Amino acid sequence: MSAATKRLVVVAEHAQGRLAPVTWELLACARQVAPALELEITAVVLGQEPQPLAQEIARRSGVKTWAVEVEGLAHFHGEAQRLALAGLLPRLEAQVVLGAHSTSGLDWAPALATDLGAAYIPGVESVSRGADGPAFWRSAHFGKAREKLTPETWPLVLTVQPGAFEAAPPGEVGQGKVEAIRLSAPPCRTKVLELVEGAGADAGLGRAQVVVAAGRGVGEKENLELLRRVAGLFSSAALAGSRPVCDLGWLGYGQQVGLTGATVAPRLYLACGISGALQHTVGMQGSGFVVAINSDPQAAIFNLADVCVVEDLTAFLSALLEMAGG
Repeated sequence: MSAATKRLVVVAEHAQGRLAPVTWELLACARQVAPALELEITAVVLGQEPQPLAQEIARRSGVKTWAVEVEGLAHFHGEAQRLALAGLLPRLEAQVVLGAHSTSGLDWAPALATDLGAAYIPGVESVSRGADGPAFWRSAHFGKAREKLTPETWPLVLTVQPGAFEAAPPGEVGQGKVEAIRLSAPPCRTKVLELVEGAGADAGLGRAQVVVAAGRGVGEKENLELLRRVAGLFSSAALAGSRPVCDLGWLGYGQQVGLTGATVAPRLYLACGISGALQHTVGMQGSGFVVAINSDPQAAIFNLADVCVVEDLTAFLSALLEMAGG
């Protein structure tokens, strides 16, 4: 594989004129992958006004960055981004493409891999090096196992789990080169008619020092009252939930923690009946101390917990409240 022209391309994620933190994590992952394959690391920013964000990436990372102006792409549109990348990446001789394993990245990455005839590995959490090049690790079977994968063909499209790679501290490392490219509007079969801001994360949830979080393992909505009473034992606490609990309507989406919800970092995180899927744990892995209660001794959440309680949830919380006088 020649280093002269082959590239690893990081697709920047951004919204409302700001780069998402995962963009810097993608660059950190790229620095683990590119040397083994002798690839040049580059970045791409797609949008209607990509130049300022491309300049920021080039300044802070030192990598060459393409500011790709796509006609009509004022807001994120997965189909338009995929079609633009499918036409652009062969011109850049992209051998590896990195995107975020987010709701946005999953909107374009699988279809892009099909367009390019590329191998596709989603949800990458770590990279190891072997004699034949890098291998990519991801969670499987709801976090109870890990898979090690290598591509059998090239190019390769990867999506990287947010929070899996530590981004380099912000700083000025030297201006990388920025090149501007202008693309006409892709021939999309769908059209974005309106962008409506959804309910944001609860402000109290973000400030809480203690978060009591409910998973599908709570059993039924009525059992949430036990969790509310436990939260009431602390002076600065909030009740939260995983995506399944919010999808059931047991809690509002403003109380959701995880990939499509809030990111929290309380001093204490009490995970109640939560399996530990990465879609949830990426939103709470910065917590200071984690206590997990689950009747399944193999639950993936125990891999993150400081204290693991294998017990029926309602029985344990009832006993806890009785001891605390709550």
